[in-house]
Amino acid sequence: MTQHVRDIMTADPVTVEPQASVTQVARIMRDEDLGAVLVTDGDELRGLVTDRDLVVRALAEGGDPGQTTVAGACSDDLVTVGPDDELDVAIRLMREHSVRRIPVVDHGHPVGIVSLGDAAMERDPGSALGDISVARPNT
Repeated sequence: MTQHVRDIMTADPVTVEPQASVTQVARIMRDEDLGAVLVTDGDELRGLVTDRDLVVRALAEGGDPGQTTVAGACSDDLVTVGPDDELDVAIRLMREHSVRRIPVVDHGHPVGIVSLGDAAMERDPGSALGDISVARPNT
């Protein structure tokens, strides 16, 4: 049976505006236990920012994280999929573009995120990646 992105994606993704500070976004990620959020301008997808992006593109540059906006830290050259695309398409795009997460867009509006961990859990829940994907972080 063919699987579709909508079957495994995380729906209703957390979004932030490009003007949100790095500190605000880091707190959202901490509080919501997220590794990535979508950057939107109104209802339009502008980028995706990961916890790693915040460290490498914002904090490592030495700016004030309370004043630095997420616009400069997010990836804006995005690969997207639709909710009705086959899961194999999303996995192929992750491989081709060396990304772990892909925003899911429906008629130009973000509706979810599909991750490598989601795919691992669906395809091989007993794998090491599947185990890591469902593990709660140590706090």
